[in-house]
Amino acid sequence: MVTLRETIKNAAPEPLWQAASSTRYAFQRAWMWPAANFHPVRRSSIRLLSEMKDAHRGERCFIIGNGPSLKQTDLSRLHSEYTFGTNRIYMMFPDLGFTTSYYVSVNSLVIEQCAEDIRSLPIPKFLSWRSHNLIQPTEDMVFLHTTYTGPLFAQDVRSRMWEGATVTYVTLQLAYHMGFEQVILIGVDHSYSTAGKPNTTVTSQGDDPNHFNARYFGKGFRWQLPDLDTSERGYIMARDAYAQDGRHVVDATIGGKLTIFPKVDYEILF
Repeated sequence: MVTLRETIKNAAPEPLWQAASSTRYAFQRAWMWPAANFHPVRRSSIRLLSEMKDAHRGERCFIIGNGPSLKQTDLSRLHSEYTFGTNRIYMMFPDLGFTTSYYVSVNSLVIEQCAEDIRSLPIPKFLSWRSHNLIQPTEDMVFLHTTYTGPLFAQDVRSRMWEGATVTYVTLQLAYHMGFEQVILIGVDHSYSTAGKPNTTVTSQGDDPNHFNARYFGKGFRWQLPDLDTSERGYIMARDAYAQDGRHVVDATIGGKLTIFPKVDYEILF
């Protein structure tokens, strides 16, 4: 049965429908604004983010994606480096023998299904404010005001951040806020074998071929199909923001498909 919403969408010109969607999301952002700025938990997060502003000025860090290429990457070299891990990166911590320096997740499905795993991580955790009701806060948990719409690169992450359809883009904004001079991407394969409409929520029917562990989004796990085009839009904004400030982002992913950032050989970084 075709819904009224679908009928209107099919009948309206595409530009008009896009404008209506943008207006709707703008109202949603406005509705979220008061709590995202004045809720006690968010005020605490803003204070913590103030302490982190430029705390790593002049240093380098690694942002670790979760692609299959991590299985070909010697991660033991990162033991003494500043690192950001995302989503279910903690599944490899036992084998690594160490954790990442920071943890980031803004996907509500991940936060909801993995709340207890995330809470137990002994490292600073950055999560989306939108999902704060899905997890019990801890003292080292920082909530970010992230949104799906309103593209921007936030140089100061105490205010609103655009997600750019990937937690990697959020992490690039965090690293900039902290002052890192050089950001190195690894495990950002930018390639998925699972096809479908971007941003559609699906339930995994078996082993996960898109990440470093077959159980990452394993059978029964709900996740959203990637939106690589929107991610690239964000990556371009990040590349340009870093360059304008005399900083830079490079991509050391082994065999990665992303072409936005300059490529470097992972081994020569050490």
